[in-house]
Amino acid sequence: MDEGLKRELEAKVYAGERLTRVDGEALYASDDLAWLGRLAHHRRTELNGDRVMFNVNRHLNLTNVCSASCAYCSFQRKPGEKDAYTMRVEEAVRKAKEMEGEQLTELHIVNGLHPTLPWRYYPRVLRELKAALPGVNLKAFTATEIQWFEKISGKPADEILDELIDAGLESLTGGGAEIFDWEVRQKIVDHATHWEDWSRIHRLAHSKGLRTPATMLYGHIEEHRHRVDHVLRLRELQDETGGFTVFIPLRYQHDFHDSADGKVRNRIQAETTMASPAESLKTFAVSRLLFDNVPHVKCFWVMHGLSLAQLSLNFGVDDLDGSVVEYKITHDADAYGTPQTMHREDLLTLIGDAGFRPVERNTRYEIVREYDAPVPLAQRRAEPQQVWA
Repeated sequence: MDEGLKRELEAKVYAGERLTRVDGEALYASDDLAWLGRLAHHRRTELNGDRVMFNVNRHLNLTNVCSASCAYCSFQRKPGEKDAYTMRVEEAVRKAKEMEGEQLTELHIVNGLHPTLPWRYYPRVLRELKAALPGVNLKAFTATEIQWFEKISGKPADEILDELIDAGLESLTGGGAEIFDWEVRQKIVDHATHWEDWSRIHRLAHSKGLRTPATMLYGHIEEHRHRVDHVLRLRELQDETGGFTVFIPLRYQHDFHDSADGKVRNRIQAETTMASPAESLKTFAVSRLLFDNVPHVKCFWVMHGLSLAQLSLNFGVDDLDGSVVEYKITHDADAYGTPQTMHREDLLTLIGDAGFRPVERNTRYEIVREYDAPVPLAQRRAEPQQVWA
């Protein structure tokens, strides 16, 4: 990138002007990672100061049985396959209550598109979870699942969302987005929820007062222009509804093998590698700069590793997700050793050691508690620090 264009883009960022598609593609073309980080950090600091948000949550995957066979997915199993499972409602409640002592604030629930589970199972499980943990927010189901519920119930999404909200639903999840551009999407996705239906369902959720995350799966067969297009579609929808709380770039996981049966379910493995740390930081930075109307950008540490998560806080990120406990969708694919669980104290240390102020939030991004850094910054810098794996 020539210096004139850099100065022009920098001037637009510091003036608070909305960046264009051409601007986004130019930012991705830059190899000056430090410069990108500085611009993105300026923007995140304007929006969120030195705060880094997290929550105490648990991920529940009620079933990995799925009618779809998306090309990148190592999580899905077919009925009767080894390690295919479906939780009984009572099992889901028991797993959720294991975190009760840690002052859990959120359950994050996503699942396969089970071919035979009846529609009534889903509102029932929400009701039972809410009854068992009344103070816990239920963030559940992707737009893809909501469209699947339309198919298996014969009901429109409007009625489905009303019933789920009545059962305790407080947010959809952001999944099912992958990459919206059809050129890429038709090669990686094996379900019927594309941009038109994904946006329809989130628009409807926002109209009912739900606030939802938005995601993007990056680092597979897409190009930079596809990432820019993805963000700008979401930005336009946010202009309309104002319902997105956070944007979450999710790093595609390059499957090594399934540890249980040795199968490689990732059909695009031969033509892909995982995004490098530098590419991930660039993606966070450009996303933060393009998204002038979404307040938060999250690094889901499970998919990026703890060291990269800390670095991302200087590249536009102001949220690190939460304690997680178990995230089978990633751990069925990766081999680079992120932990299953981060406790509250772990997250406080991770954020504080990066030089930021931890803030615990709930699902709607309302502040639960603000913390001081665990140890004064000068003291931390005067002693050798733990290197997170």
